[in-house]
Amino acid sequence: MNDAESSTDATDRLLLQRMAAGDRTALATLYRSYHGRLCRFLSRLTRRADVIEEVINDCFWIAWQKAGDFRGDSRVSTWIMGIAYRCGLKALRQHGDEPVDDNIPEDRVQATDPEEDRELRDWLGKGLERLSADQRAVVELVYGEGHTLDDVATIMQCPVGTVKARLFHARVKLRNVLPTLAERSLTVKEQAP
Repeated sequence: MNDAESSTDATDRLLLQRMAAGDRTALATLYRSYHGRLCRFLSRLTRRADVIEEVINDCFWIAWQKAGDFRGDSRVSTWIMGIAYRCGLKALRQHGDEPVDDNIPEDRVQATDPEEDRELRDWLGKGLERLSADQRAVVELVYGEGHTLDDVATIMQCPVGTVKARLFHARVKLRNVLPTLAERSLTVKEQAP
């Protein structure tokens, strides 16, 4: 953990302590600091904005109730992502395993050519649709959020070997499907007037 992560985690731990004492301002601060990250992560599980917001609210309701139970075995961000992941799986069981939306939020990727950027996002989004919810979550946690495999294992409450296997199978599936999607994309472009 670098100095910035350590400082952020220390701040988050203080906020959790204040939440455990009933401080609603601490809850609001933590909510605002994690909302965007959780939206991006949960958008890999479902494309429905209403479900994403419901999951985030459920996540912070649980964090509010359990703040005093946080033992510090992991970073606060890992603990919160774990709650969000489990709430997201529960929502998937209730609402179905919908594919991710083709549109990755604008703040996810910056490129010099907006048209090229949109094409890349569309292509990647379609590739990610081919993955299971668990595989999409692992890809987002590792590559999108920068969590370690150990953190992802904690978040998903599974062995590191399971995380590695999900990541391996996701990469294999993407490696097999992305070239086909790229060919289709080029063919459609060439046929356009």
